[in-house]
Amino acid sequence: QITHGPDRNHFFGYIGHAQTIPWSHDGRYIVAMRTHFQDHMPGPGEIADIVLLDTANDYAVEKVDETTGWNPQQGTMLYWDPDPETCRFFFNDRDSKTGKIFTVLYDVSKRTRSREYRCEDTPFANSGVAQSGGWFCGLNYARMARLRRVTGYVGAWDWTEGVDHPEDDGIFKVDIESGRVEVLISFAQIAEAIAPTMDEPVTELFINHTLCNRSDDRIYFYARGGWDGNPGVKVNQPFTVSPDGSNLALQTIFVGGHPEWEAGDTNRLIGGKDGKLVLYDTDLQQIVGQIGTPDIIKGPGGDTALSPDGNWTVTGYGIDSHYNEWVVYRRTDGTWARTPRYDQRPYVKGDLRSDPGPLWNRHNTQVLFPSLVEDGSRQLHLIQIVQ
Repeated sequence: QITHGPDRNHFFGYIGHAQTIPWSHDGRYIVAMRTHFQDHMPGPGEIADIVLLDTANDYAVEKVDETTGWNPQQGTMLYWDPDPETCRFFFNDRDSKTGKIFTVLYDVSKRTRSREYRCEDTPFANSGVAQSGGWFCGLNYARMARLRRVTGYVGAWDWTEGVDHPEDDGIFKVDIESGRVEVLISFAQIAEAIAPTMDEPVTELFINHTLCNRSDDRIYFYARGGWDGNPGVKVNQPFTVSPDGSNLALQTIFVGGHPEWEAGDTNRLIGGKDGKLVLYDTDLQQIVGQIGTPDIIKGPGGDTALSPDGNWTVTGYGIDSHYNEWVVYRRTDGTWARTPRYDQRPYVKGDLRSDPGPLWNRHNTQVLFPSLVEDGSRQLHLIQIVQ
């Protein structure tokens, strides 16, 4: 355990797939969030601190900024700028006066915001940074909160309310340096692609999990609808799309959990299918491999993160409804280890769900994860890999 309560909770807020790494490029800092509550969804004015943990000083906590654009399940979409020459990271925020959400680029060397990415007419925020840098995807977290509360920012300004399949909302793409914004793929296009697979009209949709692969030539995402008691037939449809908006492909095989991209220049996903952790080819739309066995990785539909070098997976999964454990698996020879159980209750489902997703460091030697501790607070822990 590297952070402590009892009056403050520390967590990162999102699984470490698509190289979502909490450590800075030089390894000095771990970026995280700090909150004073975890018993309700944050409203428009409820703040979370953005903090740095100093790995060279016993993980001393320094508050550097704050945000009102966050939730317990996904946090505020923290992500270090992939450019190793910088010491900058992204997080999401919302305007206190207008309720419009936006993305911040924070410069650690200057301890200040270096840029804010705002769109006044169509406010969205970061949902996934290209792994080699240069651009990021964005989603309308106000729409997400309206259609599946746990995933969005409650009370944010939503220009799409009453519009099932808008043409000016969907997945946005932002150039990091110029700030240029485009709608990569719209809900209108996605609904048109889904319609032939359904006997009833396509319900109002939202999007989760815009995951860029390591070669940044495709994005994997889920189009969803009919959740949280909203009207219409439930939709949970995976897609891939190229970063220029072409090659929208409806994926006919559903890979469960929070899927991860394989290392290298590849079109393969890692995810759960039929009780196995599998490799899924998004072009062939076929299962083409398997990692470990169900005896080793008991919950392949949980959260799996691939190490930066591609040689290790770590998979977290629930046990006995209240607990979580993690399996670290070395792909080169099948060596594996399982952690003890860590308590997650009562935040394992519903609006206050806080996923205990594992996150790698840049040297393939440590994994960060959150868990509740004896005083009831949520704190960050490390798995240390010793070879």
